[in-house]
Amino acid sequence: MTNDNKLVFTEEEKRESLELMERLQTLLASSWHDGDVEKMHLIFAHAQENESARRDVFGLNPTLQGLRTAIIAVEEEGLRRDGVMAILLYTSFSNGMETLQQVEADYGQQVAGIIHGLVRIQELYKKNPVIESENFRNLLLSFAEDMRVILIMIADRVNLMRQIRDTEEVEAKQQVSQEASYLYAPLAHKLGLYKLKSELEDLSLKYLEHDAYYMIKEKLNATKKSRDAYIEKFIAPIEQKLREAGLKFHMKGRTKSIHSIWQKMNKQKCAFEGIYDLFAIRIILETGFADDAQQTSANHARELAMCWQVFAIVTNMYQGNPKRLRDWLTVPKSNGYESLHITVLGPEKKWVEVQIRTDRMDEVAERGLAAHWRYKGVKSGSGGLDEWLNSIRTALENNDGRQVMDEFKMDLCEDEVYVFTPMGDLLKFPKGATVLDFAYHIHTRVGNQCTGARINNINDKVVSLRHQLQSGDQVAVMTSSTQTPKQDWLNIVKTSRAKAKIRQALKDLQAKEAAMGKEMLERRLKNRKIEMEEGVTNHLVKKLGFKEARDFFKQLADGSLEMNTVIERYVEIQQRDNGTAPASSVPSQSAQDFVYEHPDEELTYGSDDVIVIDKNLKGIDFQLAKCCRPIYGDRVFGFVTNGGGIKIHRYDCPNAPELRRRFGYRIVRAKWSGKGTSQYSIVLRVIGNDDIGIVSNITSIISKEENVMMRSINIDSHDGLFSGNITVNIEDTSRLESLIKKLRTVKGVKQVARL
Repeated sequence: MTNDNKLVFTEEEKRESLELMERLQTLLASSWHDGDVEKMHLIFAHAQENESARRDVFGLNPTLQGLRTAIIAVEEEGLRRDGVMAILLYTSFSNGMETLQQVEADYGQQVAGIIHGLVRIQELYKKNPVIESENFRNLLLSFAEDMRVILIMIADRVNLMRQIRDTEEVEAKQQVSQEASYLYAPLAHKLGLYKLKSELEDLSLKYLEHDAYYMIKEKLNATKKSRDAYIEKFIAPIEQKLREAGLKFHMKGRTKSIHSIWQKMNKQKCAFEGIYDLFAIRIILETGFADDAQQTSANHARELAMCWQVFAIVTNMYQGNPKRLRDWLTVPKSNGYESLHITVLGPEKKWVEVQIRTDRMDEVAERGLAAHWRYKGVKSGSGGLDEWLNSIRTALENNDGRQVMDEFKMDLCEDEVYVFTPMGDLLKFPKGATVLDFAYHIHTRVGNQCTGARINNINDKVVSLRHQLQSGDQVAVMTSSTQTPKQDWLNIVKTSRAKAKIRQALKDLQAKEAAMGKEMLERRLKNRKIEMEEGVTNHLVKKLGFKEARDFFKQLADGSLEMNTVIERYVEIQQRDNGTAPASSVPSQSAQDFVYEHPDEELTYGSDDVIVIDKNLKGIDFQLAKCCRPIYGDRVFGFVTNGGGIKIHRYDCPNAPELRRRFGYRIVRAKWSGKGTSQYSIVLRVIGNDDIGIVSNITSIISKEENVMMRSINIDSHDGLFSGNITVNIEDTSRLESLIKKLRTVKGVKQVARL
C-alpha cells in the first residue's frame, strides 16, 4: 500500500492471480469465446492501473478475490463463461471503470444481466434488512432475476470466509460470519449445495463460537479411533452381502458436521457425549451408466431398483426403524436431492443412519445444481421436477440463468410479495396486497388513519392506499388524524387481518355515531319536557322501518333523519301508547311539509340576516357542508340545522335546489370575512390517458404549489384511461383555479373538475 491508499498488488498476489487465470483458462476451455482469454488478462492489467481501486475492510485485494470466487463458482457450482466474466468485471463496474452498456457491447447481454442482478442485490442491502429472516432469503431469490447471481453470491461468501481466518477486524468478521450462517448457508441448502452449506456453517461457528467449535472438534478427534472401529464392524457384513448380490459400490462413514452436532447439543440440551448419531453410513452404488451421453428413463428405473435392493439387504440384517425412513427416491426434494435414508439398530444396540444412493445421486447431493448438467435426459416421472432439473442442466450448458430462475421460483410461493418497513424489517404479504394492508399490519391506528404512502423514500412518489405492493419496496405510511375507515376499504385490502380490523373499526364508529344520535334525541326531548322511554323508542324504531335501534340512531346523528319529524312521531306514539292522544283527528302539520313557493329566487335578506363566515366567529355554531366543500371565494348560503347550528353550502351545491324547495324558511345569507387564511379541503376529479409517469407529474405539480397540500389520491385505470379523485387542502378559489389550469396542461390529462 502507498501513502495515497491506492491498491498496489504484491508480488505474491500477482503470482497467485496469474495461476488462477491459467486454471480458469483450462477449466473453461470449451466455453470461452474468441478473445475472452485476452480480455481476462486485460481486465487484470486494468485492475493494477486503476487509481480508484481499494482493498476491503479486511485488507483483501478485490481483483484477487474475484479470481478466487470464480474458481469456486466453476469447480463447485458449475458456472461457465458468462458467470465468470461477470465476477471478474464486477469490481471494475463498481469502481466506475465500466458501464452496463459497455459490458453488453464487449461481453454480451448475459454478462451485463448478471452484473445488473448483483447491483440490484446490493441495493436491497442498503435498506438495512434483517438478514436472518426467511422472508429476506425468499426476497433475494425472487429479486435476483438470474440464478447465477445467487450462485455467485454464495461462492463469494465461501471465499471470503476462507480468507478472514486470521483477520484482526473482529467486528467485521463477526458480521460476515453471521450473514454466512443466517443467509448464505440456508440459500446454499435451498439450492442443494450441501458441501458449501456445511463449510459456511462450520466456518461461521468457528468464528462466532470459537470455544464450542474447538471443543467439538477435539472430542471428535478423541473418539475417532473407536468410531472408525465401530463403522468397520457395522459395514463388514453388509459389504459381504452386497458383493454376493453382484453389486458394485463403495461405502464410507460420514461424521456429522461440527455445526450440526452443536445445533443438536443446543436443541437437546445435552453434552457432546449425549449425541448418539454422530455419523451415518453412506452406500454409493456404481451404476456403470451414469456418464452415458444419454441418461434414459430405463437407466433411472434401474437406479431406483438397485437402491431398494440394498435397502432390503440392510434391513434384513439390522432391525430398521420405520419412523425414521426417508424416501427421497420416489419424490425427490425440490432442489433435486435423491436418496434413501433408514435408521437401523446396529451392534451394541446403537442406532445408525444408512444412506443409500447411486454415484449420480451422490454427486448431485454434494454439488447441488451444478451436477445436473452432467446427466442428460433424466426422467423420473415427477412432472414439474423433471422440467426443473432439465432447465438447470440446460441453463448451465447454455448460460441462460434467467430461465433457471423463473423455473426455480416455482419452488417458492409465487403468490407472495416481500416489502420493507422504513426501519428495514421485511414483511410478507399475499400478492395483490395494498398499502392499506401494510398499514394495518403495522398498527390498527396507522391503518385507520392511512391516507397513502411514500415508496422507496422518494418524496414525490406518493401513492394511494389502493396501491399494490411490489417485492423490494420500502413503504412509509402517510396518515391523517381526520381520516376514518370507510366501508369500501373492505374491497381494497387483501389480508384477513386487515379486513377484521376494518370491520371492527366500522363497528366502533357506528356504535359511536349511534350513541351520539341517541344523546341528541334524548337532549331534544328533554328540552321539550318529554321523558325518553325505552318502550316508546323501540316502537318508534320499528314504525320507521329499522331492524336495529343502532341504525336508527346512526341516521339521526348523520342527519339522514330529520329530528323534528322523529320527535313528532315519538310524541304521537307516546300519546297513543299512554292513551293521551288529542281528540282532533287531523294531525298538526310540520313546518317542513310546507313547500317554499320560489325555490330558485335570489334570497334578499337585510344586512342583519347575513352570516359573516370567520374563524373567530363566536356564539354561532357553523360547519362547512361536506356535500359541496365550500372554500373561501365561493358564493355560499347558510342552512339552519335541526340542532340549531348552521351549515354553509355553495350556491351550486347539488343539494341546494331541494333545500330551498323544502326548507326555504331555514336558509340564511352568508358571506366570507376578509382574506382567506384557512386551509379548506376540496376534491378534484381527474381523467386522462393511462400513460407512464402521468400520476407522478400530477402529484409533482401539486407538491410545488405554495400553500397547497395533497391529502390523498385515489386512481383507477381501465382500457387505457385513468380516472381518480385527488383531495387537497387549499386557501381560496383563486388558488384553486390556478391549480386546475396547471393540471390541465399535463400531457395526457383530458379533464380536471372540482367535485
